[in-house]
Amino acid sequence: MNVLDENIPRNQRQLLRGWRIPIRQIGYDIGRKGIKDDEIIPLLHQLGRPTFFTRDSGFYERRLCYARYCLVYLAVDKYEAAVFVRRLLHHREFDTEAKRMGAVIRVSHAGVSVWRLHAEQKTRFQWPD
Repeated sequence: MNVLDENIPRNQRQLLRGWRIPIRQIGYDIGRKGIKDDEIIPLLHQLGRPTFFTRDSGFYERRLCYARYCLVYLAVDKYEAAVFVRRLLHHREFDTEAKRMGAVIRVSHAGVSVWRLHAEQKTRFQWPD
């Protein structure tokens, strides 16, 4: 299940749905509007292996790695969010739910940085050409 934070604009959600990428958004499809950051992790624990996409840098922390979800910090402009969600979901290192679980990911124009559960160091990946 792909979950968007409230901080992803509506037009970006619509783009993803137009590309047939299954997503739900906090405050619209699940959870409630105005949910606090400290309430999001407990919400994710209730969902079936979610990949959570946010523009909030506070979610890019190694200590948040957990085997049954994935956190993705989109370090891009809010109107680029959909493009980078799609790019990540099509990247060969992250193109299945199983490959994403247990990871905390930072997505940017430069590439992808990943903290994995039990890893000593983060890993970096480039975007394919």
